[in-house]
Amino acid sequence: MALLKPERFSPDDFSVQTIVLCGQRLTGHRSGALYWDAQDLLIVSDLHLEKGSSRADRGRLLPPYDTRETLFNLAEVVEHFEPATIVSLGDSFHDTRGYERMADADREILRLIQEDREWVWVTGNHDPELAQAAGGVVVDALDVGGLTLRHEPTGARSTHEIAGHLHPAAKLVMYGASLRRPCFVSNGLRMVMPAFGAFTGGLNVLDTAFEPLFGRDGLSIWMRGDEGLYPVAARQLRCDPGQPSRT
Repeated sequence: MALLKPERFSPDDFSVQTIVLCGQRLTGHRSGALYWDAQDLLIVSDLHLEKGSSRADRGRLLPPYDTRETLFNLAEVVEHFEPATIVSLGDSFHDTRGYERMADADREILRLIQEDREWVWVTGNHDPELAQAAGGVVVDALDVGGLTLRHEPTGARSTHEIAGHLHPAAKLVMYGASLRRPCFVSNGLRMVMPAFGAFTGGLNVLDTAFEPLFGRDGLSIWMRGDEGLYPVAARQLRCDPGQPSRT
């Protein structure tokens, strides 16, 4: 992400960014997690745990380490913020049998992350039902502090909403170099979060799929990098080749 920084700074200078949504001050983290200090609440979306094992069941071999990597990344963020509550915004497991396929060691990591804090699973299209053994409580959506947390964004021009599902990504072309990374996207009234999972792809925020959500309102983008989270001007965004564009 050096293209976005005129000088070299400490990674900690960019590890978080303040994001204001409907008057609420939230903290975006370079991992793709979102912390809400006023509620002592950490939000992650689209973990897609056991995606690798799901593909293996269908004859497509992927490295079987996505769950472990995702949980380690989550544990690091939880250690950083020490939230009282964690909300996983749907598609936490890649399918309804995901928890059953988890290795015992990975289940123990999940249990340790959940220990001494409230855990809320929001159901998603990949995991409309979750195993009771996964711990926590299961809801279709969650209303907190005037905001609604759900998996799939509502189709209308809604406000006061934080959702996932679309796996937003931003693409830049600067100085002849191309960069494409997951991102937070918001217009100040609603937000779509990046996917947190290790094996998750992304949909370019200029795709027409985002137009029903944001129309042509000014978009605010925060792009994930290895060292930090970076605000990006919407005018710098570029489409993918052959992509239907909202602009």
